[in-house]
Amino acid sequence: MEESNSVAVEDKNFEVSSTTNQIASHPKILEENGLHRLIGKGSNFILEKYGEPERIDLSSYGYEWWIYPKVYSTGYLQVGIENEKVVTIYGIGEDLPTAPYRLNVSYSELESIVPFTKVVSLNIMNNSYQFSLTDEELQTRPLISVDGIFIQLYFDVFTNQLSSIRYLDATALVKKRPYSVVYRGELIEPEPLTSDEWRDVEVGSALQILQITNEIRKRHNLTKLKWDDKTAIVAYNHSEDMKENDYFSHTSPNEGELKDRLKKQGILFQFAGENIAANYIDAIAAVEGWLNSEGHRVNLLHEDFTHLGVGVYERYYTQNFMTPW
Repeated sequence: MEESNSVAVEDKNFEVSSTTNQIASHPKILEENGLHRLIGKGSNFILEKYGEPERIDLSSYGYEWWIYPKVYSTGYLQVGIENEKVVTIYGIGEDLPTAPYRLNVSYSELESIVPFTKVVSLNIMNNSYQFSLTDEELQTRPLISVDGIFIQLYFDVFTNQLSSIRYLDATALVKKRPYSVVYRGELIEPEPLTSDEWRDVEVGSALQILQITNEIRKRHNLTKLKWDDKTAIVAYNHSEDMKENDYFSHTSPNEGELKDRLKKQGILFQFAGENIAANYIDAIAAVEGWLNSEGHRVNLLHEDFTHLGVGVYERYYTQNFMTPW
């Protein structure tokens, strides 16, 4: 499953007079103590509220992900910290304070609060940006704005319900560019990563994919998948192989199909399956993309799989599911 990179086009005649604020006229529409209130807070505030994170993962966008898998009884949280300030938050789970955008609520019910639009615009300093959503993006991950905070809503198209939610400040949104954008002025971009930094991003992304996958399985009353190191090596090698040899397929020109690659690693299995993705902005987007693709969804929600290995190489993602003998 391959996602096209978002398009950024400079238009010197383009200008936005003010930040689009779709629900400014409804100041009490969001939960008073909701997750959106954390955007802009200091890292010490997060430590006081949630304690030390389970781990800290580097992102490819200039911030660190602080991982909190257990701060809510049924909720998984990633808090993005840059320069000791919260710039983005991702959450999945029923107990998260995200009202009125509650997880597992239908698309039509949430759209009735404030209609979703195909164009969202904003200003940062003297720079103007206009994001345009395709019909597919509007259905699977609409974007709304509230007083300078931007909210991505990830929908499960098979249940037509909200699957997870992401909050971003304006700069984090522009750096990630999850949709095509026309801009005037400077296109804010993340700093390039060194090879060592990419490796740190890849390791963290693989673990995020495991945890988000298990949150989705929990929603469907399925058992959690256990991490398998040897299977993760197979997955990483396949992601690297696809990137370095410029192909996108379950069949490697050099290493063969999944069963061949698992056997070469000495893995004995009863059942095995594979999901691959490329060019998604991060691990979160890749998992939500798999969830909305019928074949990939079967693997994510397969009741017979017990173990998972994940390998991420830059923007290439591989999930290898299996049940050992």
